[in-house]
Amino acid sequence: MTTYYYALASQKFLYEDEPFEEIIKERIRHYTDKGLERDFWVVKDPAFINAPSLKDANEQTPKPCAAIISTKKQFITWLKLRLEYVYVGEFEAPSEEIPEPLKSLSE
Repeated sequence: MTTYYYALASQKFLYEDEPFEEIIKERIRHYTDKGLERDFWVVKDPAFINAPSLKDANEQTPKPCAAIISTKKQFITWLKLRLEYVYVGEFEAPSEEIPEPLKSLSE
């Protein structure tokens, strides 16, 4: 199993109120320049928040929401400092509760 770290926020907050697209583009450019393999994903309406163990995350995040998911805790911590109004946490997957960690409910 892999530990995934996430930052959750409303889609309105990420896509309208914050320079989120710019942040992600900068991060992709950094990874490309350094020849690093991408270890983060942006998922609209993430399915993982419906897991019973993530009930608090689901209840505290306005809908529709989006998640930035990474295998690097440091990146999610940095996003929390940069964006401030996000809910952060972690989960392990694949599991019975979360079989597809990057699955979107809107697809």
